[in-house]
Amino acid sequence: MKTLLLAWLMMLPMSIGAVWLGHHEPDALLPVVAILLLGLGKAWLIVGRFMELGFVGFGQAPLLWRSLLLGWPLVVTGVILALHATP
Repeated sequence: MKTLLLAWLMMLPMSIGAVWLGHHEPDALLPVVAILLLGLGKAWLIVGRFMELGFVGFGQAPLLWRSLLLGWPLVVTGVILALHATP
C-alpha cells in the first residue's frame, strides 16, 4: 500500500506539470516533448505499480505484457512527435 501511495504522490506533480506546460506554450516543440515525457513516466508508474505488472527485471508479469503495455505509449508518443514536428 505504501508503494501505491508513493506512486500516486509522484504522479500528482507530473500531472500538474503537464497541465501547466500545456497552458503556457502549447505550440512550441520543447513543452510538447516535456508533456509527452511526463505522460510516459506516468504510464510507466501505472503499468508497474497500479496494474502490478512490475518493472523490467523486477516484476512477476510476463515480458510480453510489460513490453506491450509500455511499448504502446512509446509508439503513440513517437507518432505525436512526428506529426507535431512536421510543418
